[in-house]
Amino acid sequence: MEVKHGSAEVEIGEKDEAKKQSKDLEFLSCMMQPTTSESDPQYVGIRRILLHRKAESGAISRRYDWRCNGKGYVAYRNFISRPRKWENQRTPSLLSSPGNSGRWLPSTGPLSHQFEAESFTSSRDLRSVNQVSSRRASFSSSLSDGDSSYRRGGVEHAYSFVGMHSIFDQCKSSVTVLKFGHMSSDLLAYGASDGSLTVCSLSEEPSVLKQLTGHSKDVTDFDFSSNNQYIASSSLDKTIRVWELSRGVCIRVIYGISPQFCIRFHPVNNNFLSAGNANKELTVFNFSTGRIIKKLMFDDEVTSMDHDHTGQIIFCGDGQGTVYSVSMDSHTGSLSRSHRHRTNHKSPVTTVKYRSFSLLASGPVLLTCTQDGNLCFFSVALQIKGYLTLRCSLKLAPRIHRIQASFCPLLSLEKGEYIVAGSEDSNVYFYDLTKPKHTCVNKLQGHRFPVMCVAWNHGEDLLASSDFYGVVIVWKRAKKSS
Repeated sequence: MEVKHGSAEVEIGEKDEAKKQSKDLEFLSCMMQPTTSESDPQYVGIRRILLHRKAESGAISRRYDWRCNGKGYVAYRNFISRPRKWENQRTPSLLSSPGNSGRWLPSTGPLSHQFEAESFTSSRDLRSVNQVSSRRASFSSSLSDGDSSYRRGGVEHAYSFVGMHSIFDQCKSSVTVLKFGHMSSDLLAYGASDGSLTVCSLSEEPSVLKQLTGHSKDVTDFDFSSNNQYIASSSLDKTIRVWELSRGVCIRVIYGISPQFCIRFHPVNNNFLSAGNANKELTVFNFSTGRIIKKLMFDDEVTSMDHDHTGQIIFCGDGQGTVYSVSMDSHTGSLSRSHRHRTNHKSPVTTVKYRSFSLLASGPVLLTCTQDGNLCFFSVALQIKGYLTLRCSLKLAPRIHRIQASFCPLLSLEKGEYIVAGSEDSNVYFYDLTKPKHTCVNKLQGHRFPVMCVAWNHGEDLLASSDFYGVVIVWKRAKKSS
């Protein structure tokens, strides 16, 4: 009885406190409209009611629209835009800027008021899944300190952004892989460490189309079929799942004996599905039946892979930093290892990206990224079964997380070779591999946690990035003047 009485007293106390707050608002409304001898009592009453409701709605608006994590929006935005020196003092061993080959650039001082004004003004135009999440992060697009000569030369910068197109923040765990649909500018999907796959539309009203659940552990990779009707995903739960997007259901589960790290549809024959696993195997499956067609053994676990545009070569990276060229028969699915490129660094390959043409190599190229921060750019000789020749490389700061990189869109006027990569200092960096010094030419700020994945859409006007906290930001690239 005493407990009930005590709880009742607490409830009464809370009600009294609420009444005091409401009385305060009403008192404020009355003070804003004082009564005079000549005023109409009916008008004064109506005016007081309207002012009371206005004050009440204003308080609610400020409480929900302009508060984030218990702090005001401006304070939160300033926290995001804090100088690099602040983070360097907090965790110097984990954070380093890739803008100067893995070393911190000296901070010139706190961010200017002009920078903050530009950041806040641009963010008004972004379109988000919900209005609350749109205030979760600020952004900027700025040149690195070492690129002042590039800008003074009068050359228009290659990759400038006008703001955020949308933000997806409903995922509660790290987003481990991120991709756009084939030949699609507005179909986006991402997999997370909680085993979920999310499919989104980036049309005029960005929205989540499907939430695919079935994996019990991290989604390590996935791939769209050529017509974007299916998704094949790999996971640490040792399974491969095939999803039908129209219904949002899993139509096939392929069970393995080890964690599955990477997966690809064959670009010409979508009935073939290739996957690399922790058992040092590259396996080709029949998409229709789920049966194994061919296996090929490697020296270490197969951590990443990509096809060439003909489907005759698969490029694989393993857990020791080695890159392989594997010949594949598009009719039978048979595999044969053709070439192997070893490196001095023994670190897992997190990214293998193929491109059919490059201005720098005047032909097909391959980009690889390892967990210790090594970016390698190869020219590919398709006529001799994908033989790789190292053209240039870039050493960044070592990564703790499995961070990936990607090619940037081709440019008709620029002669450099640009790539984009996430970083553990929560920024997205753009690099020109042809520059021996100051290779970082631009960066995007907006994430609060390590940026894991980056991906371009087919139209190459949208760049998506995801972070360790589960936030996906879609950046809108500025249209280049003719």
